[in-house]
Amino acid sequence: ELRKLVDSFHGTAGIYVHNLKTGREAAINADTVFPTASIIKVPILSGIFNKIQQGVLTYHQPFLYRDSMALGGSGLMQYFKDSTKTDLRTMITLMITHSDNTAAVWCEKLAGGGVVINDWLADHGYQNTRVNSRTPGRESNKQLYGWGQTTPREMSGLLVLIRQGKAVSPEASERMYRR
Repeated sequence: ELRKLVDSFHGTAGIYVHNLKTGREAAINADTVFPTASIIKVPILSGIFNKIQQGVLTYHQPFLYRDSMALGGSGLMQYFKDSTKTDLRTMITLMITHSDNTAAVWCEKLAGGGVVINDWLADHGYQNTRVNSRTPGRESNKQLYGWGQTTPREMSGLLVLIRQGKAVSPEASERMYRR
């Protein structure tokens, strides 16, 4: 059934479905690297919660938004007034629930940037999922894939890691899942 859907698509599609109860899988180009578009926000989320777990950041930590941080694209934060008080929880929520680009770039920086997030991904066995934008040494990848890159199988694996309470810590995973 999935093959029928993919065959009518004009381009290359990747699908990975894993039934966690039965272990059954369906895969079409599941290990092919694709641009992430906004799903790169999931690895950024992992990076932020890693910093919270390390005690570098706190979930309710206050921040001050500056209108110079506004980015186009999706999201609400770009419309905040200059000097609006916010907190990390709000940024995380906007990044995930509204696909907010301004909040995502801010969270990426707070997580230590693409290099730190990519190191976390590599340490957890992700070979292809990477943040490319604003990440030294990944300029050619950015030209090919944009902000980030992943495979359907790896992104599924990261989401399962979060759901099973194995990303960063059980507590962090639960908060990530609830976002």
